Amino acid sequence: MGTVRAGAVRAVLIDIDGVLTVSWKPLPGTVEALRTVREAGLGVALVTNTTSRTRASIASTLADAGFPVTAEDILTAPAVTAAHLAARYPGARCALLNSGDIAEDLAGLTLVDTDVDVVVIGGAGPEFGYDALDRAFGHLQRGARLVAMHRNPYWRTDAGLRLDSGAFVTGLESAARVEAEVTGKPSPAFFAAALARLGAGADEALMVGDDIESDVLAAQRAGIAGVLVRTGKYLPRTHREASGTPDHVVDSFADLPGLLGLGPV
Repeated sequence: MGTVRAGAVRAVLIDIDGVLTVSWKPLPGTVEALRTVREAGLGVALVTNTTSRTRASIASTLADAGFPVTAEDILTAPAVTAAHLAARYPGARCALLNSGDIAEDLAGLTLVDTDVDVVVIGGAGPEFGYDALDRAFGHLQRGARLVAMHRNPYWRTDAGLRLDSGAFVTGLESAARVEAEVTGKPSPAFFAAALARLGAGADEALMVGDDIESDVLAAQRAGIAGVLVRTGKYLPRTHREASGTPDHVVDSFADLPGLLGLGPV
């Protein structure tokens, strides 16, 4: 596996689902590994496309599991989406299709069902039925913009892989002949927001994720070193067929201290 050059890394960006936890339960060794990283004085940002919970809820769940985190450490796709919409479409009337209550992280947006300017797609769940998708399609036909918090096709739970909203975003793009603006990973703006929060340059950071395209290779395109973990949604097939090569591959986030030279390799 080797190690990263000592002193080269000041900040670590970490995906949550599939990296630290699966179905919000800690993966073996991840709590201890995150403690080691923090005790070494490195900046930490948990960067997640999770759209079913607010930052405060995520932080509470992780802290209860023993992770040394607060809401200030967490950057979610909904929070970045709210900032994007406020900056690019101030005052826009937004129709939200999402599974989970994330209103707290969307403060300032005008959420409506009619006369829609922007269709906002979050994470998939039972709400993504035919009627809801057809309404979104209708808004897009009438000229609404399409903004997707992410386009992940699936995620890992303790019951296996589950379909996510990326499949529906692709369908809406095809049917309405539009292109979604993606605000979460792999958007370069998402990584830039995380680096700005930590006060670190891209060449001083690592991104640790289980999604080779949206987490790792997207970070590498933004100038951030990428670390792929073989947990969560990792599949050997997607690794082989990926559009690039990760800078580093480890079995688990528990191996990160060793990669950073903070513990046994």
